[in-house]
Amino acid sequence: MEIPDASAALESVREEVGSAVVADDEFLETVLLGIVARGHVLMEDVPGTGKTLTARSVATALGLSFSRVQFTPDLLPSDVTGTNVYNERDRTFEFADGPIFANVVLADEINRAPPKTQSALLEAMEEGQVTVDGETHQLPKPFFVMATQNPVEMEGTFELPEAQVDRFAVKTAIGYPDEDGEVELLKRRRGRDALSPTVESVLAPGDVEAVRQAPEAVRVEDDLLDYMAAIARATREDRRVEVGVSPRGTQRLFETARARAVIEGREFVTPDDVKWVAQPTLAHRLVLTPDARVDDVQTARIVREILDEIPVPTV
Repeated sequence: MEIPDASAALESVREEVGSAVVADDEFLETVLLGIVARGHVLMEDVPGTGKTLTARSVATALGLSFSRVQFTPDLLPSDVTGTNVYNERDRTFEFADGPIFANVVLADEINRAPPKTQSALLEAMEEGQVTVDGETHQLPKPFFVMATQNPVEMEGTFELPEAQVDRFAVKTAIGYPDEDGEVELLKRRRGRDALSPTVESVLAPGDVEAVRQAPEAVRVEDDLLDYMAAIARATREDRRVEVGVSPRGTQRLFETARARAVIEGREFVTPDDVKWVAQPTLAHRLVLTPDARVDDVQTARIVREILDEIPVPTV
């Protein structure tokens, strides 16, 4: 698919999802950013802001199969991946698919499950497959995870393992709606039967794969590669950061910058693309020092300060 066609298709998806989800355009664009960059999306916010509706609406608009996994403290890895079930008639074991076998998997409240179960997603997110009892099973294509989590300060939550956080292309928050948005929610509640939002499919599964291929045609100049590498290296040298952006994170910055160019309908990446994607792509990958956590330093602030300090190349 050509870049202008991919951009138009993504705009149609954004408009369709926006008709059901009360959220600003930046949030919806960040969600699409992760999908186009062949990554996964992590949404963090308090309950009731529309995270689950967003995931379901995105899957419908893209024309993809959807599955939801409600993460709880007693959820087992086999509840996610599936398990081998004994068939008494044939006296053989057959693999029963788990809910992860869908194009779009909503890992709802992922940080309410213990780390062992959270880690069940690692192989699926990185390799597009799951291994059960030594046998590997391929997941459908396209495949991506949209995970929601509550703020870690809330009761009953577990912090996600660093290795798993690193596999999310972007992290975003839907936030509270503005006054007009909240009034719109009340209007929908008042006339639920007449005004209940519905989302239609605007793409086919084959179109989704074609859209995700479009960034491969986007040009990235060498100066911008140096710029991205400098940003990643600066996170590792900041005294407030214990663990900076990994090489995987640097590659994700490259991929999301190209995805942003596609969304904007351009065949080349600009420094503004890199700046726009840096915070949702990098901030969640930083592990702060104990002193920085005590001082309530925000990782997003560190990324902003790094962007202000590093010279922007002229492209």
